[in-house]
Formats: sequence, C-alpha cells, structure tokens
Amino acid sequence: MMEEEELEFVEELEAVLQLTPDVQLAIEQVFPSQDPLDRADFNAVEYINTLFPTEQSLANIDEVVNKIRLKIRRLDDNIRTVVRGQTNVGQDGRQALEEAQKAIQQLFGKIKDIKDKAEKSEQMVKEITRDIKQLDHAKRHLTTSITTLNHLHMLAGGVDSLEAMTRRRQYGEVANLLQGVMNVLEHFHKYMGIPQIRQLSERVKAAQTELGQQILADFEEAFPSQGTKRPGGPSNVLRDACLVANILDPRIKQEIIKKFIKQHLSEYLVLFQENQDVAWLDKIDRRYAWIKRQLVDYEEKYGRMFPREWYMTERIAVEFCHVTRTELAKIMRTRAKEIEVKLLLFAIQRTTNFEGFLAKRFSGCTLTDGALKKLESPPQSTNPFLEDEPAPEMEELAIEKDLDQPKKPKAPDNPFHGIVSKCFEPHLYVYIESQDKNLGELIDRFVADFKAQGPPKPNTDEGGAVLPSCADLFVYYKKCMVQCSQLSTGEPMIALTTIFQKYLREYAWKILSGNLPKTTSSSGGLTISSLLKEKEGSEAAKFTLEELCLICSILSTAEYCLATTQQLEEKLKEKVDVSLTERINLTGEMDTFSTVISSSIQLLVQDLDAACDPALTAMSKMQWQNVEHVGDQSPYVTSVILHIKQNVPIIRDNLASTRKYFTQFCIKFANSFIPKFITHLFKCKPISMVGAEQLLLDTHSLKMVLLDLPSIGSQVVRKAPASYTKIVVKGMTRAEMILKGLKRSEQSSMLELLRQRLPTPPSGPEGSGSLSLLAPTPEQESSRIRKLEKLIKKRL
Repeated sequence: MMEEEELEFVEELEAVLQLTPDVQLAIEQVFPSQDPLDRADFNAVEYINTLFPTEQSLANIDEVVNKIRLKIRRLDDNIRTVVRGQTNVGQDGRQALEEAQKAIQQLFGKIKDIKDKAEKSEQMVKEITRDIKQLDHAKRHLTTSITTLNHLHMLAGGVDSLEAMTRRRQYGEVANLLQGVMNVLEHFHKYMGIPQIRQLSERVKAAQTELGQQILADFEEAFPSQGTKRPGGPSNVLRDACLVANILDPRIKQEIIKKFIKQHLSEYLVLFQENQDVAWLDKIDRRYAWIKRQLVDYEEKYGRMFPREWYMTERIAVEFCHVTRTELAKIMRTRAKEIEVKLLLFAIQRTTNFEGFLAKRFSGCTLTDGALKKLESPPQSTNPFLEDEPAPEMEELAIEKDLDQPKKPKAPDNPFHGIVSKCFEPHLYVYIESQDKNLGELIDRFVADFKAQGPPKPNTDEGGAVLPSCADLFVYYKKCMVQCSQLSTGEPMIALTTIFQKYLREYAWKILSGNLPKTTSSSGGLTISSLLKEKEGSEAAKFTLEELCLICSILSTAEYCLATTQQLEEKLKEKVDVSLTERINLTGEMDTFSTVISSSIQLLVQDLDAACDPALTAMSKMQWQNVEHVGDQSPYVTSVILHIKQNVPIIRDNLASTRKYFTQFCIKFANSFIPKFITHLFKCKPISMVGAEQLLLDTHSLKMVLLDLPSIGSQVVRKAPASYTKIVVKGMTRAEMILKGLKRSEQSSMLELLRQRLPTPPSGPEGSGSLSLLAPTPEQESSRIRKLEKLIKKRL
C-alpha cells in the first residue's frame, strides 16, 4: 500500500511540475545547464543506465547514492533560502507601495495649488490688458478711417481732374491719372451702398465712356474711312490716346486696331479688285510686294504711335492674309476654268514663300483659333523613300537630292503655314490630274525606252542591275509627295496616294511582268514542256544569257520596288493628317511586286529544271539490267551537272544584291528536281544489282552537286543555308535508300504504292517493266556494297 501511495504521489507531482514548452525554453535561456536532471524530458531509467552501464559499475553504488543525497540536501537548502527571501521581499514591496501612494497624494495637492494660482494670474492679466485692446481697436479703426478719407479725397480730386483733362485731351496725364483713380476706386467696392461713393463711381464710368468715344473720334479724324490721311501724320496726342485705350474697356482697343487696319488696307482692296488684271494668279507676287512696302511704311510712320504690345505690324500682316485668302478664293471660283497646273503651282510656291517670310518676321502671337484653322505642317525630310535602303546599287538614286533643293518642306513650327495657301486646296484637283497625266506619260516613256534599249547587259561582277526606270519613278513620286504635302495634308494627299497606287501597279505589269521572257504555251500559262526539244541528242530550249540576266534584273528591281513602296507608305502616313492615316494602304501594290518576284524565281527554276529533263529521260531509257560493272558517273549525270554549272553561277552573280531570293531559287529547284529524279528512278526498266550500284553512285554524285549548288563555280565558297541542305539531304537520302533495296516482304507493298502514285504506263513490252532488283545472296550484297563505297571514296 505504501508503494502504491508513493507512486500516486510521484505521478501527481509530475503532473503539477509539467511546464509548457515556452516556459521550459525561457528557463533554459535564463539558466543554461548541461545536467541531465535539469532536462524537461528527464528519464530516470536512462539516467541510472548511464551511471551504471555494466554490472561491475554497481560496486560503486553506495558512493553514487551518497552523492545524490548530498545534492538533494543542497537543493533543499537553496529552496529554503529562496522561500525565506521571498517572504521578506513581499513585506518590503507593500511598504514601498504605501510610500508611493502618499507621495502621489502630496504631488496632486501641489498641482492643484499651482492651477489655482495660474487661473488667478490669467484673470489678472485679462483685467490689465482689457483697456489696451480697446486702445488697439480704436487705433485700427482710426487708421482705416484716415486712409479711407484720404482715398476719398484722392478719388474726388482725381475724378474732377480726369473730367477736366479729358475735355482738354491731355491723354498723357489722363493715362497715369485714370489708372490711379481705378485703383483707388477698387477700395470703395464695399461702400457702394453710400450714395456719395456710388455717385463718384458713376462719374468715373462716365469719364471712361467719354474717353473711349473721344479717342475713337480722334482716330477717325486722323484716319478717315475714305482713305485720306491727316496731313500732319501721327501725333503725340494719338500715341498718348493709345496708352489710355490700354486702360479702358478692351473693346475700345479692338475698335481702334480694327479701324486702323481697315483704313490701312483700303488701298489694297481697290488696287487688287477682282476685275483688275493684277488680281489674277500670274501676278500674285505684286500682292506680297505691296504688303511688304506697306509694312515698311507703317514702321517708319506709325511704328512709335502704337504700343509694342499691340503687335500692330503683325496684325496688319495677318489681316492682309485673311483678306487675300478670301479674295483669291473668290476669284479662283469665278475663273476656275483658267487655272492651269503651272499657274497654280507658281501661285502656291510664291504664297508659301510669303508665309515663310511671315514666320521669320513675326511670332504668330496675334493668331486666334477663330481667325485661322492652322494646318499641320509636314515634317522635314530630305530623303523620304530611299533612306536606309540596304541595296548597294541604290546609291545612284542620290541624284534626287538636286531635284529637292528648291522645294523644302515647311518647318513644323511655322504658325502662318496655310494662312493664305489654304485657299488653293479646293483647286488641287488640277494638280492631281496633272500628276496623273505626267505619270502616265512617264510609264509610256519607260516602256518605249526599254524596247529601244533592249534588256540590260549581263553583269557578273556586281550583281544584277536594277532597272534605272524604277529610280526615276520613285524620285518623281518623292517630288510629288513633298510638293503636295506643302499644299495640303488632307484629301489631296489621299487622291495623290491613289494615283501612286495606280502607277505602281502599271509599272509592275508593263515594265516588270510585261518584259519577262515569254515561253510557248498551249493553255495561256507557263509550261516546262514548251522549253524542251524532244529530239534525241538535242538539248532543251533554254533562256539565253541575256534573258537570264533580264529575269534577274527584273527580280532585283521588283525587290527594290517592294522595299521602297513600304517606305513610301510610311512617309505618306507621316505627311498626311492623323485622321487620314488609316486610308493610306499600299499592301496591294507590295503584293503585286511580290508576285513579280515569285514569277521571276519560278521562270529561273523552270528553265534549269527543263534543261535537266532530257538527261533524266535518258536515264530512264537506259538498259540497267545489262550493266556489267560499276564505272564513273553516267553521261546523264554529267549532262545535269553541266547545265547546273552553266546556269547557277550566272543567276548567283546577278542576284548578289538579293541573296535571300537566290536561296529561294535554290530551294525551289531542289524541291522540283529531286522528286522528278526519284520519279525517273521508278521509271527505269528492271535493273541488276550492278545497275543499282551504278545508279547509287550517280545518285550520290548528284547529291554532292546539289549540296554544293549555292556556291558552285564560285571562287568564294560559302556554306549552304541549313534550310536548303536539309531539303537536299532528305530527298537524295530517300533516293539512295530506294536503290539500296528492300526486303522481299516489303517490295510488293512499296511497288503497289508507287503504281498508285505514278500515272498508268502505256501498254506494250516497254511499259510492262517495273523496278525490280535481282536478289543476291547476303555475301554478294555485302561485297558489292563495300566495292561501291570504296569507289565513291576514291572519286571524292
């Protein structure tokens, strides 16, 4: 029973002493210990096993027990000391708390005494300063009253003086006095309820009205509407009157400016009436010369009469532009049938020059949105199409710079651009029609020149020459675009773009496609059979050297036109109004030039392909079952290589500037020749194993030639493009695998598949043959393959 009670007591004690992990961690940090007895997961059994690992160690059990008992006594002493110490600390804490409470009560009493004294001091200060505040308010009111009385005295005296000076036309003194009176009057806005103040305000307004009417009358007298000027010219009185007008209602200033400018331009309206000979476009220079003389005359006579901030010289010029635009629009509507393109361009050029003169002379600060809807100026460009052109042969097109020097586009910061020339926009259809006619004649001249001069001479050193007519066409396009953008960036530019599209297509059809070498055709299209002569021993009809060079030249020209047309579209979009950019689209024309390029490449491929056809036909007619030994490459292979060496170097040299299209030619030729070669392989009559080995040798020779095709005959050896090499290796490897033979179980299915793909052969002994290999023994096949490999290595 005692043992059970002890066990229960131990379990209860362990439950009470079970600490949380956080508490245990804190204890370990405060009292670090390596003693196993201090561990939270202490295990008595493990601890005893550590003390007595073997039976022999039990001999020291008494010593260990004594040590543990000693340690227990020390722990009891420590615990007893700590408990006693905590009892004393509690008593000291209670005593300290009582003392702190007493100190707080004393502090609260002192704070209350200080607060009471502060309230008494504040009340005392208020009583002391009450009289001082009253004196301050009295002083402020007195100062305000004195200031107001002074202002009132100044206002009353100023109004009297203003009325007197107005009657005597002393505008110099009035200008200074009026501004001061108006400034003083602003101080009395809150006193307008007082009758005397309101009366003074009304007198000031009456004086302003009288001044305005009087000044207008003085200007009318000095510059009457009839055009006769005051004999004495501008006077100091009018100069001072302008200073007064600056202070009066802005409408007075505007009326003075309006009447003066109208009187100043009255002579212009008389001299250049619609029925006058000088009013027509051919004498438009006289208008601008007249206004230049008038501006000089104004500066000499009246430059000091008007304040500088009125910008009278610019206002006269701007009003002249408005009047001129209206008058020119009126006379051009009346005499529209007399407008010719040269006359129109002459008038526009002189007008834009005059607008440029105004931009250099004036800032444009007097222009208003209501007076002029400014047009967007075209951005500067010295080479809109041909800049960044990659083709080296295009350097000859630098001649266009000379054509562009007289016609420089307007700077985008010209505020006067279009202020007069806008009136010509409704008549630009004359210019557009003229460009349509000129471009039509230009295309016809290109056609005639090509027929007269013939195709370009072969060029094997610097690549195929671009037709010079394309340079002339785009130089003319650029000239027209810059010229039209100076005239308008609106609908006329869209109309000009339509004309460009029309003649880009005509150039592609008449000059490029129309001059490609033609082949005989029974169905209206290009055929390979028309290029061949079927007589045995004769070669297929081929393009001449000049014809090959012509095709390459047309291809290079089409490639240049394609790139330049894209740049033309970008430049047109830059020069046209932003709202119209979506209507600029030359994709159709670029597609047309792409079609010319494809047709040119296809002609080159068909020519070389057709030249190789007789050799492939000869291959299929050979008696391959009678071949007794494997020799050098067959004659048909030599013939194919000969044609390739004749054509490819010429094409490569003439397409040196358009390398990517030469690569396309090589790829298309490989895609055409290799399937045709495989087809002729299946047309061969039954062949022996020796014949198959000879064909395998021939196939390998053709494969090596095709791999070397892009650089054949060239002193500079370049690695063939990976895309081309992949096509050749894949196609010719298929041909080699066919010749290496199939298992008998696979032959029947492959032959049946080939019969389905090939056209039905004619009946007869020749058509009954099919590709069949005499099956040798494995030893014979291995021996022959080794011999063939040695022969191929020897040739390489």
